[in-house]
Amino acid sequence: MAILYDTEQSLRERAAKCIEDDFKHQAIQTAQETFYQKRKALVEEEPDWQGLRTTAMDIRDHVAKNLDYYVKQFAENASNHGVNVHFASTGTQALWEALDIFENHGAFKAVKSKSMMTEEIGLNHVLEEAGVEVIETDCAENILQTAGDMPSHIVVPALHHTRDDIAELYRKKCGYDGDNVPEHITHFLREMLRPEFLSAQVGIRGCNLAVAETGSVTLVTNEGNGRMVDTYPPVQVVFVGIDRIVPTLESLDIFMALLPKSAVGSKMTAYFSVDTGARRDGELDGPAEVHYIIMDNGRHKLLDTEFEPMMRCVRCGACLNICPVYRHISGHGYGSIYPGPMGIVLTPELVGYGDANAKAMTFACTLCGACSEHCPVRIPIHDLVRDHRIEIVDTGKNNKVEVPIFKAMQAMWSSSPLYMALMRLGRPVMNILTRGGSSLDERSAWIPVLGSWTSSRDFDVIAPYRFRTWLAEHNAARAEECKREDGGQDQKGGA
Repeated sequence: MAILYDTEQSLRERAAKCIEDDFKHQAIQTAQETFYQKRKALVEEEPDWQGLRTTAMDIRDHVAKNLDYYVKQFAENASNHGVNVHFASTGTQALWEALDIFENHGAFKAVKSKSMMTEEIGLNHVLEEAGVEVIETDCAENILQTAGDMPSHIVVPALHHTRDDIAELYRKKCGYDGDNVPEHITHFLREMLRPEFLSAQVGIRGCNLAVAETGSVTLVTNEGNGRMVDTYPPVQVVFVGIDRIVPTLESLDIFMALLPKSAVGSKMTAYFSVDTGARRDGELDGPAEVHYIIMDNGRHKLLDTEFEPMMRCVRCGACLNICPVYRHISGHGYGSIYPGPMGIVLTPELVGYGDANAKAMTFACTLCGACSEHCPVRIPIHDLVRDHRIEIVDTGKNNKVEVPIFKAMQAMWSSSPLYMALMRLGRPVMNILTRGGSSLDERSAWIPVLGSWTSSRDFDVIAPYRFRTWLAEHNAARAEECKREDGGQDQKGGA
């Protein structure tokens, strides 16, 4: 499945590689701090931020509990506005629907706006194999496409590229002859993409939120490319996840008050489009034919489980922008197009614990809870991560070596004599391993299991005295001292 893009390396190997990349750390740290401060200022200005979060949570939960009704309402209202509606229970089925649309129109060129849903199913790769030229028109996505790279953030996907890298990339691949000034690069990109908008037969885009009462789809962007994609090509294909639906235009307002602030700390987005159906008679702009591909792709598995709150997610990236683990291992460390806290919860649900990487992701979290505090729709993300870990153990999907280890620890902690015996044995063994030193350090990284800790942290040798032993001797000495003092007082009194 295209959700996972790196199957050759383990999460530990990817994380180790990313930790060595100082630029990634600095770029993510700068972005996190910038987004956090801007968001904080806007939240403080909002008179009822917590009330907005609660209202948004209630709306999303209501839709999840009545999902069949709202999917049907959305599809019927879209059809009433001339939209061709397709249903796809899996990513593979969605790909076949898209291929059929291209084949029916003899289309061989498409322009595309940023879409996580299409990344999730690997749409670009499949279309290109079928002979369709697909051009990413979002600036960051075009950088990644040109570089043959994967996104590292769901909102700012090219965060890990420097301006020098980008300028050099376009020099080599596209004939750019300018400097590394971002404005100059974007002007070049604009000139390069304009002919593509005009010559493409199909426009492809995702959907931030879909409105059930009108059959409308919305697009939130900071660039004008999205409007070009849904305006110029005669055929438009929109991928809509069943978890993207809100009931009404009025409820949509709630999410637009939360989304830009949570995503990048902006009061509002640069471009916000609400599209309802195809171009009507007398209208000059818009596609003549519109297709909605409504996708499930595993989302129904979240319903009526402890993971159902994940259906609230609006893909704002706020949890990534506050996560300390994401800051260190970066988006690429996770090996999923959905990185960070939200990806840790969502990816295993979509691909299952059978995938080693998806299972390992659930342990790339400190459970600090910052993600839950920042989520605009109150998803208890860190609790869901913990639930994943519990379920992995309960279903026997954890590392088999862990079972005897934890059973041995259980026996040790349950028996005072056994605990005392092992502590007495542990100190001389640790003295041998440390050659008389005070702690196990990186020199003991060769020790199985324990080496994972001591390769980067010190592990102090067991103290020669147990605290209880010291306390008992201390109390005995104190009692003896008091006894002597009392005896001295008695002798004085007798004299």
